[in-house]
This record gives sequence, structure tokens and C-alpha cells, in this order.
Amino acid sequence: MLQFTNFRKSYGYHPILQIESLRIEPGIYWIKGVNGSGKSTLLKSIGGFLFFEGEILLNNVSVKKDSVPYRKMVNFADAEPIYPEFLTGWEMIALFAKAKQATPGQELYFIKSMKMESYLSNAVGSYSSGMLKKLSLVLAFLGRPKVILLDEPLITIDTESLDILCRWILKKHEEENTTFLLSSHQPLSEVLLTKARALLVDKQTLTMEK
Repeated sequence: MLQFTNFRKSYGYHPILQIESLRIEPGIYWIKGVNGSGKSTLLKSIGGFLFFEGEILLNNVSVKKDSVPYRKMVNFADAEPIYPEFLTGWEMIALFAKAKQATPGQELYFIKSMKMESYLSNAVGSYSSGMLKKLSLVLAFLGRPKVILLDEPLITIDTESLDILCRWILKKHEEENTTFLLSSHQPLSEVLLTKARALLVDKQTLTMEK
């Protein structure tokens, strides 16, 4: 369970998000809001990448006080991922698999289903935006995270890959009770819509949409 207490995030003197108290139970969530409302800021705060006032707990573990065990439970895929250009895809996967204590060979299912074998030996700097997006998604699914944060996961990949990603999400959630928070300007697939609850970022706060 994710819990926010007196959460506040500002850039300079400009407040972005304020969440006095909110609990998010395990599930699949679609984070909705207009451009600039703070969706990416929210995900990066949950991921432990941004400083903020207040507290975020995951299963009673604090992102501030217990950052190492907290980060082991949370995986994140950025909207526009950037990785060291000189590393290959295989090297990136090996680094993340070690950091996330992934089961040996866990990555193969994701690589094969996205048909990525042909280019993972190439340097990441040669990848198209679609290749980078697929790599970032594979990395986000490694290990046994309690929460996976996906910032605009539906952009820059083709329709077939979108269907595959939806299957990954449902499988991970059903088999491991992994919570997903997805921000997306595009409508979710019909399958995901039947499973997802909506979180609305509006008026500088986060609420559960009824």
C-alpha cells in the first residue's frame, strides 16, 4: 500500500502538488490530468527521484528514511528514457537485473515477446525511440517490485507492442499482486480499462476518480 502524508512538491515558489493524506491500495491505476498538472512529478516523487516535503510510505517503508529497501520495491520507466549511449541493451539489462535481484533468465520472456533480440547487442546510442521505450519497459519489469511506475508507456511503440505490454501488466498484477501506476494521455486498452481505477491530478492535488 502506498501512503501519502502532508506531501508537497514545488519548483521554486511554484507549488505543483499537495496531498494531505491518501492511501492507494494494490491495483492498476490510470493517472489522468492535463499537460503540466504534475503527473510525471508525482511518479518521480514516488520513485524517489525528487525531493519533496512530507512523506511517502510503501508497505510502511519510507522513501526518505529507508531509501535503499524502498527503491528495491519500486521500478520506474520514464516517458523519454535516456541511458548511457556506449552501453548495449544486454549490458543495461544485466545491470538492472543485478540491482533488482531478478531471477536468472527472467528478462528472456520480455525480450522475446517484444522481438528485441536482433538489436540488444548494439550500443544504446543507436536505438530509435521505439527501441528505447521497449528497453525501458523490460527494465521496469525486472525483479519482483511491489510497484511499477510507467510514465506515458503507450507512446512511441506500435500497436502490437501495446497489446503485449497490456498482457505484461495483467500477468504481473495477477501473479505477483504488483501495483501499477500509469500516466497516459492516450486511452488505455479495453482490457486494462476494465481493471484500472482512475487517479485524477487536478487543482494541484491527487484524488481517486469516482
